Amino acid sequence: MNYLPGTASLVEEIDKKQLVVLRDGRTLIGFLRSIDQFANLVLQHTIERIHVGKKYGDIPRGIFVIRGDNVVLLGEIDRDNEGTSTLEKVPIEEILEMQREEQLSRQQEEEQKRKALLERGIMLCNDTIQDDI
Repeated sequence: MNYLPGTASLVEEIDKKQLVVLRDGRTLIGFLRSIDQFANLVLQHTIERIHVGKKYGDIPRGIFVIRGDNVVLLGEIDRDNEGTSTLEKVPIEEILEMQREEQLSRQQEEEQKRKALLERGIMLCNDTIQDDI
Protein backbone atom coordinates (compact mmCIF):
# COMPACT_ATOMS: atom_id res chain seq x y z
CA MET A 1 0.00 0.00 0.00
CA ASN A 2 1.55 3.29 -1.14
CA TYR A 3 0.86 6.68 0.40
CA LEU A 4 -1.14 8.99 -1.84
CA PRO A 5 -1.21 12.73 -1.07
CA GLY A 6 -4.41 14.67 -0.45
CA THR A 7 -7.78 13.33 -1.50
CA ALA A 8 -6.13 10.71 -3.72
CA SER A 9 -5.63 8.68 -0.53
CA LEU A 10 -9.43 8.21 -0.42
CA VAL A 11 -9.29 6.05 -3.55
CA GLU A 12 -8.58 3.01 -1.37
CA GLU A 13 -11.77 3.71 0.62
CA ILE A 14 -14.11 3.46 -2.39
CA ASP A 15 -16.77 0.73 -2.11
CA LYS A 16 -16.26 0.47 1.66
CA LYS A 17 -18.83 1.38 4.31
CA GLN A 18 -17.92 4.78 5.76
CA LEU A 19 -19.05 6.97 8.64
CA VAL A 20 -19.04 10.69 7.84
CA VAL A 21 -19.51 13.47 10.40
CA LEU A 22 -20.56 16.81 8.89
CA ARG A 23 -19.89 20.35 10.15
CA ASP A 24 -23.52 20.74 11.17
CA GLY A 25 -23.20 17.71 13.47
CA ARG A 26 -25.05 15.17 11.35
CA THR A 27 -23.68 11.64 11.14
CA LEU A 28 -24.05 9.73 7.86
CA ILE A 29 -23.24 6.10 7.17
CA GLY A 30 -23.05 4.70 3.65
CA PHE A 31 -20.90 3.14 0.95
CA LEU A 32 -18.37 5.53 -0.59
CA ARG A 33 -18.91 5.39 -4.35
CA SER A 34 -17.04 8.43 -5.69
CA ILE A 35 -14.65 11.23 -4.75
CA ASP A 36 -13.06 14.15 -6.57
CA GLN A 37 -10.08 16.46 -6.11
CA PHE A 38 -12.08 18.66 -3.71
CA ALA A 39 -12.95 15.71 -1.43
CA ASN A 40 -16.58 15.87 -2.51
CA LEU A 41 -18.12 12.49 -1.68
CA VAL A 42 -20.93 10.36 -3.03
CA LEU A 43 -22.43 7.88 -0.56
CA GLN A 44 -24.86 5.15 -1.57
CA HIS A 45 -27.35 3.35 0.70
CA THR A 46 -26.87 6.22 3.13
CA ILE A 47 -28.52 6.46 6.52
CA GLU A 48 -28.51 9.45 8.84
CA ARG A 49 -27.86 8.29 12.39
CA ILE A 50 -29.21 10.42 15.24
CA HIS A 51 -27.85 9.89 18.75
CA VAL A 52 -29.61 11.01 21.91
CA GLY A 53 -28.06 9.75 25.12
CA LYS A 54 -27.66 5.97 24.90
CA LYS A 55 -30.20 5.61 22.09
CA TYR A 56 -30.02 6.07 18.34
CA GLY A 57 -32.24 5.97 15.28
CA ASP A 58 -31.51 5.64 11.58
CA ILE A 59 -33.20 7.61 8.82
CA PRO A 60 -32.72 6.18 5.31
CA ARG A 61 -31.39 8.86 2.91
CA GLY A 62 -30.40 6.89 -0.24
CA ILE A 63 -27.72 8.48 -2.41
CA PHE A 64 -26.07 11.44 -0.70
CA VAL A 65 -23.70 13.97 -2.31
CA ILE A 66 -21.50 15.72 0.25
CA ARG A 67 -19.42 18.80 -0.43
CA GLY A 68 -15.87 18.22 0.80
CA ASP A 69 -15.86 21.48 2.83
CA ASN A 70 -18.59 20.04 5.07
CA VAL A 71 -16.73 16.88 6.08
CA VAL A 72 -15.28 16.91 9.59
CA LEU A 73 -14.50 13.22 9.90
CA LEU A 74 -14.47 10.24 7.55
CA GLY A 75 -13.73 6.71 8.66
CA GLU A 76 -14.32 3.14 7.59
CA ILE A 77 -16.89 1.11 9.52
CA ASP A 78 -15.45 -2.10 10.97
CA ARG A 79 -17.86 -4.67 9.53
CA ASP A 80 -16.83 -7.30 12.11
CA ASN A 81 -17.73 -5.09 15.10
CA GLU A 82 -20.61 -3.19 13.52
CA GLY A 83 -23.38 -4.85 15.55
CA THR A 84 -21.60 -4.82 18.92
CA SER A 85 -22.82 -1.44 20.14
CA THR A 86 -23.97 -0.71 23.69
CA LEU A 87 -26.49 1.78 22.28
CA GLU A 88 -30.18 0.94 21.93
CA LYS A 89 -31.82 1.33 18.52
CA VAL A 90 -35.24 2.98 18.65
CA PRO A 91 -37.82 3.86 15.95
CA ILE A 92 -37.27 7.01 13.87
CA GLU A 93 -40.29 8.82 15.34
CA GLU A 94 -39.08 8.21 18.90
CA ILE A 95 -35.51 9.39 18.27
CA LEU A 96 -36.74 12.52 16.45
CA GLU A 97 -38.99 13.37 19.41
CA MET A 98 -36.10 12.80 21.83
CA GLN A 99 -33.86 15.01 19.69
CA ARG A 100 -36.48 17.78 19.65
CA GLU A 101 -36.86 17.60 23.44
CA GLU A 102 -33.07 17.72 23.88
CA GLN A 103 -32.83 20.81 21.65
CA LEU A 104 -35.64 22.56 23.56
CA SER A 105 -33.91 21.76 26.85
CA ARG A 106 -30.62 23.24 25.57
CA GLN A 107 -32.40 26.38 24.36
CA GLN A 108 -34.05 26.83 27.75
CA GLU A 109 -30.71 26.39 29.55
CA GLU A 110 -29.07 28.96 27.26
CA GLU A 111 -31.93 31.40 27.87
CA GLN A 112 -31.60 30.95 31.64
CA LYS A 113 -27.83 31.57 31.45
CA ARG A 114 -28.39 34.67 29.33
CA LYS A 115 -30.94 36.05 31.81
CA ALA A 116 -28.64 35.33 34.77
CA LEU A 117 -25.76 37.16 33.07
CA LEU A 118 -28.04 40.05 32.10
CA GLU A 119 -29.12 40.42 35.76
CA ARG A 120 -25.44 40.78 36.66
CA GLY A 121 -24.99 43.46 34.01
CA ILE A 122 -23.27 41.25 31.44
CA MET A 123 -24.71 41.34 27.95
CA LEU A 124 -23.71 38.75 25.39
CA CYS A 125 -23.13 39.85 21.82
CA ASN A 126 -25.14 38.11 19.11
CA ASP A 127 -23.35 36.56 16.16
CA THR A 128 -25.84 38.17 13.81
CA ILE A 129 -25.95 41.86 13.07
CA GLN A 130 -29.39 43.41 13.03
CA ASP A 131 -30.02 46.64 11.15
CA ASP A 132 -32.27 49.22 12.76
CA ILE A 133 -35.10 49.98 10.40
